[in-house]
This record gives sequence, C-alpha cells and structure tokens, in this order.
Amino acid sequence: MAPPAPILLAGDHFVLNRLLAEALNAESGPDAWAVRELALPWPHEPFRAIAEVDEASGSEDALIEALQGVRVCLTQMAPLTERVLAACPDLELFAISRGGPVNANLGAATLHGVAVTYAPGRNAVSTAEHTLGLLLAAMRRIPDSHISVLRGQWKSDLYAYDATGLQVHGSTIGLVGAGAVGGHLATVLTAMGARVLVHDPYVDPAALPRGVVVVPLPELLARSEVVSLHARLTPHTHKLIGAAELALMREGSVLVNCARGGLLDYTALAAALRDGKLFAAALDVYDIEPLPAEHPIRDAPHVVLTPHLAGATRGVAQRAAAMVADEAGRWLRGAEPAYCANPDVLQHRRQPASTPTDHR
Repeated sequence: MAPPAPILLAGDHFVLNRLLAEALNAESGPDAWAVRELALPWPHEPFRAIAEVDEASGSEDALIEALQGVRVCLTQMAPLTERVLAACPDLELFAISRGGPVNANLGAATLHGVAVTYAPGRNAVSTAEHTLGLLLAAMRRIPDSHISVLRGQWKSDLYAYDATGLQVHGSTIGLVGAGAVGGHLATVLTAMGARVLVHDPYVDPAALPRGVVVVPLPELLARSEVVSLHARLTPHTHKLIGAAELALMREGSVLVNCARGGLLDYTALAAALRDGKLFAAALDVYDIEPLPAEHPIRDAPHVVLTPHLAGATRGVAQRAAAMVADEAGRWLRGAEPAYCANPDVLQHRRQPASTPTDHR
C-alpha cells in the first residue's frame, strides 16, 4: 500500500480548511493523504496582487514554507508565483477553488511541470439566486420601502398606479448572456411566468428552456421590461451597455448587473436613472471596486446596491471545496484533471501517486 500523499490545504475564511478536509476525506478516504494546513487571511484582509499574480492572499514566504515536500495544494487564494514554483520542486498539482486561476502564473507552472486546475461554475446557482433577489428588490423597490418604514413612514400612496412596482409574471425579461448563470436564471424566470429573451452569440438555443427566444441585442433592449447582464467581460464586451444602448431600453425598465462591472457604463446608467428613463437598477458589481464615495451611482435614485456578494453562500464554499477535492482524487488515481488551466503540462504528466517513481 502506498504511503499517504503529501497535500497542503491553504484555505481561507470562506473556503475553510475544514471544508477542504471534509471534501477530501469524502472523495479519497481519510488515509489517502498526509495533510498539512495553511490559513490565509481573506476576506478579513483584502486580496491583492502578489508578485506577478492578481487577487491573492497570504505571502510567498508562508506558502513556500508550507509547500516543502508537498505534491498537491488545494486553495482558493494562495499565490502561485515563479518564486514559489522555483522553491517548491515537489509540487505537481495546484487546485484553485474559484472560477478562474488569476492567482497562478500559468506559464511558469507549465515550465515547472505543475498542473493548475480551477472550478468553473462553482457559484452559478448562487449568482443566479442573488440576481433574482436584486431583480425583485428593484422591480418592487423593496429597499426604498424598507427605509421608509424604518423612518416611521407608512406610504399607502405607493398603491397609486404610477408609483407601483413591476412583477415578474407576464413581464418580458432579457438576459444578456446565457451561460451557467444566465441559463439557470432563464429556467427560474420561465417557471415564474416571465417571457424570457436571450442575447448570446455562443448559446445553443436547444439548450435553453422551452419558450426562451434568442434575439439580437438591440431587439432585447427594446422589448424587455428588465435587462440582466450575464456576459463574460472581454475587450469586445467592455462597456457593452453604454448611453446608446440605454437609450434603446423601454421607458420605465430595470437594469440588473451581477456579472462584471466592466460590461456597463455607470456614468450613463446614473444619468438614465436621474432623468427617469429607467425605473430602477440593481447592481452587485462596479467599474471601480470598492465603490468610491464620489461614484455617480451612489447619488442616483432607485438603485439597489450590494458589495460583490453574489457568490457569497455556504453552498458555494462547499461546492468549491468538493471540486478541488475531486481534482486531488483524480491526481491520486492517475487520471487527467477535469478542469486544467494549463493543459500543455499534461503532455509531460508524471506517473500517479500510487506508482513509485522519481518525481524530479
């Protein structure tokens, strides 16, 4: 029987080491691994650029020390830099429990023979649910009503027709992007009785719920009472929704963005809210984060704001832990990773952990 494989759990205060350990035991059994732990400070300390990688937590020195003799690392935020890779020659798999491996130097990892995996779709359901919550809050202006009650007001005049909110059932709702998040939301909105339009040049219409219609972006904007953004941010989609696109939207419509701040021109959005073009907006992401005190959207009327929390659920943390534990199990069995960010490294894959070999 092979000895337990050395593994580092470099969790944080969201994807906890406890969750990683539980997922690892469920996947491979309690005797498969020799576990070492490193606790990272995120989110109690903001992530930051570390050396050449982005959105990382902790330090190179602490990670280097913890990785000595370790062949597999499960983490969300640890910085996989050239310096770390050069100092940790036993490392073979670096499994990142987030949707993109921004905290890893993929080129250097490939040169050092380290496979880097990630966890696509880990927060798709959570983000879709948060989007639905913001959508409903904006359509019914729930935060405004909440604040008025706290202030001792009782605005029964909100039953006046022109002051009333919108409802999902019977509304036309346009989704810009129909990947994991948009596709799930389309299913939910259809079940709630909405007419759902989608704009996505890459979507297979057959994969969408029955009744969902794929249309060009200008048509979606012109027909929808609610527009929700779910596209990827690329150079092509940067400021996809600007002043010209907002002008195409229906009078009294709602805009929701839980995708990426760069998709939207926030100055133009604030102007559209102030002049009454839009009924409301609901936002979880911004062009600048954290949101500056002088940002124009702060003073816009009828806007619902949350601080980039769409993926912040316990279910996401548990799923993220399970996905990297699965990658560790694959490595242990000698199987290829499910989601490898640097697949070129697989051409030089070492033998599985259960086979005696000289790893360097």
